[in-house]
Amino acid sequence: MLSRLLFSLFLLGTLYGFSTPVVLAAPPVSKGSHVQPVLPVLLNLGELPDSSFSGQEPPRVTADAAVLMEASTGQVLFAKNAHQQRPPASTTKILTALLAIEGGRLEQVVTVSSRAATVGESSMHLFPGQRLTLEQLLYGALLRSGNDACVAIAEHIAGSEENFVWLMNQKSRELGARNTHFCNPHGLPARGHLSSAYDLALLTRYALKNPTFRALVSTRYRGFVNPPWREYHLQNTNRLLWSYQGADGVKTGTTSEAGMCLVASASRGGRQLISVVLHSDDRYGDTMVLLDYGFTCFKNTAVVEAGQTCRRIPVTGGVVSSVPLVSDRTIEVTVPVHRPPALVKRFNVQTDLTAPLPRALPAGSIEVWVDGEPVAKARLLTGRSVERLPVYRLWWKNLLIGMTATEIVYVLALKDFCP
Repeated sequence: MLSRLLFSLFLLGTLYGFSTPVVLAAPPVSKGSHVQPVLPVLLNLGELPDSSFSGQEPPRVTADAAVLMEASTGQVLFAKNAHQQRPPASTTKILTALLAIEGGRLEQVVTVSSRAATVGESSMHLFPGQRLTLEQLLYGALLRSGNDACVAIAEHIAGSEENFVWLMNQKSRELGARNTHFCNPHGLPARGHLSSAYDLALLTRYALKNPTFRALVSTRYRGFVNPPWREYHLQNTNRLLWSYQGADGVKTGTTSEAGMCLVASASRGGRQLISVVLHSDDRYGDTMVLLDYGFTCFKNTAVVEAGQTCRRIPVTGGVVSSVPLVSDRTIEVTVPVHRPPALVKRFNVQTDLTAPLPRALPAGSIEVWVDGEPVAKARLLTGRSVERLPVYRLWWKNLLIGMTATEIVYVLALKDFCP
């Protein structure tokens, strides 16, 4: 039957002049090998069918180091050499921009020094003595990847490039980036200028909480006139903003030593993912594979709601014998779609409390672990106020506590007998 159908189609094609389709046979797949989905770099809108990762097999990437992180929870969904120190190239500018936003005002006017104007490689082509706003320099650093703009920013914020680099290293340590050490604000090759895929994801997660930073890194194009010097037309070097559904940041980086690097973010359905690929043969393809994997194979779920009673704790000397402990916030975690996660709630609470108690008194904490890793924590607060018993009732209660059952019955009977 099938052969007759194919023959009929062939005849129709011959009679009506249709070209005969050419079928290319796929090469045989050896046993145990894994087929990686083919992703066009600029046309993929990030809508791979669920079957692409139906078995939740981790994706393959060409990058020497990579990380996929859930922005809201900080959970790592994929890692390859995540803590390996590598040159970060211009992804350095993520922290440069963040410190500028936190330490300056966008409308401040910055005068470009001779030192800043002479920084080579990727550049805004600034001139000594040129005056721009801090906001314009930030667009130049993040969209055009201008190294000269980074030095001008550093000198404006900290007085010198060296002082600014010190601030960068202080901030990275504060945020827990233990494998990171910066030597300059732009990422040009320098001995000891290193970071890791995980650290860059960590820094980016923090930076994306800043609305100004989010707006800057999601901008595709920015143009402005800076008389009498020149007119600027800045296009974002991150091509993912045009090619991936939900892409909203953040920064490319390329040097001969670091290779092609990309820190990217994308948001869908109330979730935001952060992807980092370092020294990649195809940074956009690698990034899209990772983001597709994160959106397809994982979901966010609330395991504790704000105000939910998690425990009860005894109360001494109160009008009630116990008080509920409620979570001060909703705890949301990222879990696999295709298998039940190993969720564990660990409590650290006081053994008891003494009345009187106010409402919302901190009395412990709850920590949620997923697959053996701690991912979220919340404080436990008293869910109600508790008044202290009057003195006479406390005395009577303590008296009864010290008696045997027979003595209690005798005292109560005597109380009812006496007028």
